[in-house]
Amino acid sequence: MISHVFVGVRDFTIAFNFYSAVMKELGLVIKFQDAEKGWAGWMAADQPRPLFVIGLPYNGELATPGNGQMTALLANNRASVQRCFDVAMANGASSEGEPGLRPHYHPNYFGAYFRDPDGNKICVCCHQADQ
Repeated sequence: MISHVFVGVRDFTIAFNFYSAVMKELGLVIKFQDAEKGWAGWMAADQPRPLFVIGLPYNGELATPGNGQMTALLANNRASVQRCFDVAMANGASSEGEPGLRPHYHPNYFGAYFRDPDGNKICVCCHQADQ
């Protein structure tokens, strides 16, 4: 259903370092990176899509996060959610909700929420029972 998600950033180097750390914890691999163009994309090692892409806005304007917009990244287990949150915090994120069960979504929903250095809201979640 989804080809890719594009998240606008203000400083490509800061964003690339931040997301490289988070994506590593999720087991995602870099598909492309071009510092001159100011964009990079990650994918699952065994699938070409969907892609998670960061980059400078094409229109040359300042990237700004949208109110009510969020990108949720899927983790394989709850421990991975915790590690991603910890890595995000260590790399300049601000917390929007520490890792934990959110049974109001469903009994096994385990998620964490944070804002990247540009203010984009990101969720990392697992839908499986604790493994």
